[in-house]
Amino acid sequence: MLALLVLIGVGIGVLSGFFGIGGGTMLVPVLLLLGFGFKTAVGISITQMVFSSVYGSYLNVKRGSLELGEGLFVGFGGFVGGFLSGYILKHVPDIALQTVFISFVLFAIYRMAVTEIIEEHTADKSLPKILLFAIGTGIGMIAISIGVGGAIILIPLLSGILHYPVKKSVSAGLFFVVFSSVAGLISGLVNGHIDIYHGIIVGSGSLLGVWLGIRLKEKVSNHRHRNFIIVMYSIILLIMLYKMFVRA
Repeated sequence: MLALLVLIGVGIGVLSGFFGIGGGTMLVPVLLLLGFGFKTAVGISITQMVFSSVYGSYLNVKRGSLELGEGLFVGFGGFVGGFLSGYILKHVPDIALQTVFISFVLFAIYRMAVTEIIEEHTADKSLPKILLFAIGTGIGMIAISIGVGGAIILIPLLSGILHYPVKKSVSAGLFFVVFSSVAGLISGLVNGHIDIYHGIIVGSGSLLGVWLGIRLKEKVSNHRHRNFIIVMYSIILLIMLYKMFVRA
């Protein structure tokens, strides 16, 4: 089982680097299929996200694909929201959390499908800092409660509504996960929802994977990258629906 979890970590890391997600969007359904309970899977996912997001954001900054700027305000909001997530996990039933998870994925697929491709040289739009903080808080509070870093909703928001270039949105999404996942880890430990042992095993494997994923991201076009994101979200949706309704 441990070797399998390491391999899963490598695979999740590739997805994190390539798609700008923390990895929970795919890791939680996979852990559910392996027999872990939903809240245990969420705890493992949060721990893994700390590994992949911190290392991945470092690589993105080093390669010049991540501009901190406004991302700090969204990120600090994500930290506050992620910290509050432990209280949601404590009082909200699994079925409600899984329903929110599926709603997030459906929204992401729709926004990415209708998004016009914006080239990398296009200037990013600016928003009031207080609004960025509020957006981050809302995303972090809900997303961490369902074991994802928030990028699955932030990336479609940035590229599909605010018209950020896809690859910049992906890098910003992974950076957001740093804040929300660290806060979620602290909150989860306080509330007793973190399986730290298995989380570290999966997270360690994800370090190699995130390096590979970022290298792959740099080699594909914006259009093809967007299409890959849509395919990934669709697979996540099918896995989650299967787990909820077929194997319930």
